[in-house]
Amino acid sequence: MKIVITGGGGFIGRKLARALLARPEVSRLVLLDAAFPVPLAPEARLETVRADLSDERSLARAIAADTDALFHLAAVVSGAAEADFDLGMRVNVDGMRAVLERLRRCARPPRVVYASSIAAFGGALPDVLDDATVPTPQTSYGTQKVIGEYLLADYTRKGFLDGRSLRLPTIVVRAGSANAAASGFASAVIREPLAGREYDCPVGPETAMWLLSSRRCVEALLHAASLPSALWGPARVVNLPGICARIGEMVEALARIAGPDVAARVRYRPDPHIQAIVRTWPARFRTPRADAMGFRADADVDAILRDYISEEGIRL
Repeated sequence: MKIVITGGGGFIGRKLARALLARPEVSRLVLLDAAFPVPLAPEARLETVRADLSDERSLARAIAADTDALFHLAAVVSGAAEADFDLGMRVNVDGMRAVLERLRRCARPPRVVYASSIAAFGGALPDVLDDATVPTPQTSYGTQKVIGEYLLADYTRKGFLDGRSLRLPTIVVRAGSANAAASGFASAVIREPLAGREYDCPVGPETAMWLLSSRRCVEALLHAASLPSALWGPARVVNLPGICARIGEMVEALARIAGPDVAARVRYRPDPHIQAIVRTWPARFRTPRADAMGFRADADVDAILRDYISEEGIRL
């Protein structure tokens, strides 16, 4: 089986790649990304293609006719897409279309898993969202993700591919350096204090987030790819399960697990720009469809923190 990951050089892309390479049925894995800041260990089945989604020649090299499955993770993230409208449209919409057109040329309709986002929702929302809540994005990033969902569904309807979209919660804890995501504080409020650094959080402790660990995120991507097409039916998008937690609760968990001195490194310094974006995001969901399909959330915030500490080998 030949598999492609766009955004394969990113945080989730690398974790997904390692999980796929642990499977003997994967005969070839191609990672496409604009940069590979933390390269994977050399592996005979692994190929990396360093290119932008607008590079047609590199896209054709990565997504060859024998591609069986593709995970589309590449994106200009929330804060960057809001700050640079043209860049977001070029990568998140035009790039999506370019990927789909390459997939359309495959020998057999490939299975495609698309990383969408709960940023698809916004505006006047109920206290708890469910599968019937209509997406009304209030950011460029959210709008671009919804466009991607509809494109994937239509290419699936036409029989060009077998697509499924996952609306991801905010993924924590992101290791390494911060990216341009407006939600980056949800990882930094844990990552930075554990690294011995003080952190100025741009939102208040009352800010609630819908969260999922990176481990559960990778599990969800793999699970989505494994499900039979008939189980999805015409509805090719699902809201993933997560947990609702306030930033203050995350800091309290940090104090319980790492100690009050570590938690004291967090200071609240509100940033109106970040607050305005985050205010449009929902924080509470009911996810009966995803639950019935076998997707799983983390147990609680403490479990997410302990998982991160264990994965990164952090000594407390």
